[in-house]
Amino acid sequence: MGIDPTLSASLTTVQGFRMISGYFPDDMPQTCHPFDVIAMLAVLEHFPPAQYSKLADGIYRLLRPGGLLVITVPSAAVDEILRWLLKLHLIHGMSLEEHHGYEVDDTPGIFPEPKFKLIVHRKFQLGLNNLLVFQRSDSHP
Repeated sequence: MGIDPTLSASLTTVQGFRMISGYFPDDMPQTCHPFDVIAMLAVLEHFPPAQYSKLADGIYRLLRPGGLLVITVPSAAVDEILRWLLKLHLIHGMSLEEHHGYEVDDTPGIFPEPKFKLIVHRKFQLGLNNLLVFQRSDSHP
């Protein structure tokens, strides 16, 4: 299952994947069972900071205890590289205006303990990208 606000309509792919047109977590079906893994690949930097709390609560609610949240976020230097590529007309459609100067080091604060535990933080692609993996706690007081 995937969710994307840029889809014109919800659909099921030929491979059987359900794609929902909408915003996470507000537009997720109420009938969703807890997921083993939630992946946010190059999307966290597009969320406005005012939505971080709702985002974390939605992920906590939809992720089974012990489940994993897998996130990739670009390093700050990527925005400058992308701006130059846009100026040179080598890329388009990157939604850079949504990045709002996202700082990778802020990510653990969005998904804090005791609800989540950061179990992996690695840089890749010459340090321009970051992989963060959080595990949902079994219970929350």
